[in-house]
Amino acid sequence: MVSAHPSHEGSQEPAPITPGGTYSIQTVSVGCKLFVRRPTADGSEEERLAEILSIRDKHANSFTRRSTAGNLKEEEQEPPKPEDRWEYFVHWDQFNKRLDEWVVGSRLVLNRDLEWPRPKPPSGKKSGIGAQKAPGKAPRSQSLLKKATANAAAAASPTPFSTPGPVIGLAEYHSPSPAPSLKRKSFQEEQEEEEEEEEEEEEEEPEEEDLDAEGEMDVDAEGELEGETYDLAASPTEAPPSVTAFSKEQEIEKLRTSGSMTQSISEVARVKNLNRLQIGKHELDAWYFSPYPREYAHLPVLYICEFCLSYFPSSFMLARHRHRCTLLHPPGNEIYRHDDISFFELDGKRQLTWCRNLSLLSKCFLDHKTLYYDVTPFMYYVMTQRDANGCHIIGYFSKEKESAENYNVACILTLPQYQRHGFGKVLIEFSYELSKKEGKLGSPEKPLSDLGLLSYRAYWAEVIVEVLLNTTDDISIDDIAQKTSITHADIMNTCTTLQLFKHYKGQHIICLSDAVLEKHEKTRNKRRRRIHPERLIWKPPVFTRDQLRFY
Repeated sequence: MVSAHPSHEGSQEPAPITPGGTYSIQTVSVGCKLFVRRPTADGSEEERLAEILSIRDKHANSFTRRSTAGNLKEEEQEPPKPEDRWEYFVHWDQFNKRLDEWVVGSRLVLNRDLEWPRPKPPSGKKSGIGAQKAPGKAPRSQSLLKKATANAAAAASPTPFSTPGPVIGLAEYHSPSPAPSLKRKSFQEEQEEEEEEEEEEEEEEPEEEDLDAEGEMDVDAEGELEGETYDLAASPTEAPPSVTAFSKEQEIEKLRTSGSMTQSISEVARVKNLNRLQIGKHELDAWYFSPYPREYAHLPVLYICEFCLSYFPSSFMLARHRHRCTLLHPPGNEIYRHDDISFFELDGKRQLTWCRNLSLLSKCFLDHKTLYYDVTPFMYYVMTQRDANGCHIIGYFSKEKESAENYNVACILTLPQYQRHGFGKVLIEFSYELSKKEGKLGSPEKPLSDLGLLSYRAYWAEVIVEVLLNTTDDISIDDIAQKTSITHADIMNTCTTLQLFKHYKGQHIICLSDAVLEKHEKTRNKRRRRIHPERLIWKPPVFTRDQLRFY
């Protein structure tokens, strides 16, 4: 039984609760919250509250059956559990979203309470005295965003309530059949409503791009937008939608919607499709969605060649590939070498396949960037660690060949197995060394990820304080910018964050406090790796007008 009360305008009623033991696994739908068993670090299990973001059928992959045929003799005799026919993508309560994962149905705790999404309050549209047409249509981006979530919900699983909350799923996967007591509109009714909405939009905005039959943007075979990306920010004259309209509202507001790699609406409604990746001797958990081929979505592990970045569904296919693969380093020019660290420069137009594979891999760990298969407008700078077996990729950053805003980094990533070892700062320092060679001020393209923002703030603070300590004469913001190639805005923001600006005798001065000096001393003693400019053998590439035409 579901306990609920009638809704009242102006007051937010509590979420309906179904007591444990009174519902079945077929009742669970997208948007519900319930307890799920989660393994802990010590090998035991805990029951933690989680929200269901998507549901899909569990497919038996042929590559998985082939690789485990000779190893699971006893387990193959055990009949599969009926509830394991479905997989649920869950977001753990009070956990970072990169820990979201797919779980089988047997891990759901059905004997504990089930929390339904909050019912949508009556809007009063087309009724009452105040029923009138809005003076202006909502921005197209907002309508597309709502439709993306609504369509994902309809494809993921039926919900017993009309929920305005987060409904995220993959449209290509089918959900388990609903309980007999749950009803939903027929497909014809939904299609008629969507056609009416599309006709209204076409009358008001005849010059805008067409939507497909589901009210979504056209997507190509690789899962990317064929047209341009759309601005997710509300127009200045329109109020932003309510927080309940979309769960990623607060994240999207932080995103800058211009530049070479921006957040697109099609990426918002996607959930993680890969579980684990094996790169060389490292096995990693994927964090976010990446548009690898669809048939690889249900693999327990995706095997990636650490040199050419080709991907395979089984370890046998990877081993067979390694006998033929002769690549031992990124296929570009080595422009820096010191100790065991090397940097390679790659042109996205010349090394098309390799750069696309790199973008696919990096998308598993970057959620705020949109992956485009047109990598030709970018130069890639890959940092590797050399040993007797070859050059192993640590991280990379990409850079636009021609940036209107003078960005020196478009996308930057340190692979998870090399994080917390100081390599992120090495990548950042190397990007600014290239800017010094070019004689330009540079800044990373926004938005930055949470980890990227922390790394850049730490680098800016360390470099600015070091310049101030090594200067005996008066120095201005412009002098710091010319010495470091950091933009004036980044210097001002860093100094403001560190509270370096003081007002003294009618003018502003830069003053280093004891706390800043103490923190800088600890950071300098801890840091081990630095970029040595004399080891950099590189000239800024010059492109003709024809070379900057990207088709």
